[in-house]
Amino acid sequence: MTFTIQQIALQLGAEAVGDLTFAVDRAAEPGDAGPTDLALAMSPKYAQDLTAGQARVAVLWPEADWQQMGLVAAIFAPRPRMAMSGLTAMMDRGQGFGPGIHPSAVIDPSAELAEDVSVGPLSVIGARARIGAGTVIGPHCFIGSDVRIGQNGFLREMVSIGARAAIGARFIAQPGARIGSDGFSFVTPEVSGAENVRKTLGDQGDAKAQSWVRIHSLGGVRIGDDVEVGANCTVDNGTIRNTEIGHGSKLDNLVHVGHNTRVGRDCLLCGQCGISGSVDIGNNVILGGQVGVVDNIFIGDGAIAGGGTKILSNVPAGRVVMGYPAVKMETHTEIYKAQRRLPRLVRDIAALQKAVFNRGSAD
Repeated sequence: MTFTIQQIALQLGAEAVGDLTFAVDRAAEPGDAGPTDLALAMSPKYAQDLTAGQARVAVLWPEADWQQMGLVAAIFAPRPRMAMSGLTAMMDRGQGFGPGIHPSAVIDPSAELAEDVSVGPLSVIGARARIGAGTVIGPHCFIGSDVRIGQNGFLREMVSIGARAAIGARFIAQPGARIGSDGFSFVTPEVSGAENVRKTLGDQGDAKAQSWVRIHSLGGVRIGDDVEVGANCTVDNGTIRNTEIGHGSKLDNLVHVGHNTRVGRDCLLCGQCGISGSVDIGNNVILGGQVGVVDNIFIGDGAIAGGGTKILSNVPAGRVVMGYPAVKMETHTEIYKAQRRLPRLVRDIAALQKAVFNRGSAD
């Protein structure tokens, strides 16, 4: 796969100068770029690496002096990460999954596969499943009964989708994603110590040890259009109602979404987030890596939680939170500064105590 500078510039909607017929076969970091690579040097901080390498063409920051850098052509990217999006989409060579249905795939006769659906080796498609046109199902995938997947989906290897899940168009699932497992929902015949602790915030009362009884998941999972879930991501079925993920939301690797939870549109849930059951997450919410969310609360539209935050109560729309428990980010910063001053404060207090004691002894 080779691309001319002109083709790349048109794809990005960007300005290009120099020899626009120059062809490249891959993108590279400035210091690693060879003579036929497109160096990505979209900030002045990469200028030194660029001149030290062998690149002849590059994507640069606006107004960069490309000729002084010894380049024969350049593309200018005012918004670097948007340029990265278009460029990587253009140069992505994919996974090499073959077209058509592999002979080892097991497909129930009642399943409906639209035209151009691809099914990889050893994949299983259950009864009455419906797969939209252009969808690619990789090797070792499982699609349960009555599942609906829209057009142009892409399931990497070993993706599992449980019965009755309804998924929109252009769905992407990375390896090992699990959609539609049963919710983690159990109860004891009598009031448990955990229930008492939740009410009293500390006292188990006289609850006795008991065995846990399973609550089955009668709901399913509903996922909108343009949703992506990362590797080993898990989304549980709802107990009665469906667990829902809105259009355009992206879930990173190892994200867990508990039963009955509703995630709004265009949310970003970063790696290792854990969302408990029955959480209502608004639109355009961003949860940083390892954020934990307690059950039965809401997070308002546009809220942002910094990495490692533990959300134990409702978060208003637009609020930026951090810490454990979550507080406003500016409040957390003040708390952190105060914590760093604690050793000095302890020393100062000890010195004051000593001075007061010595003065008292002298009197």
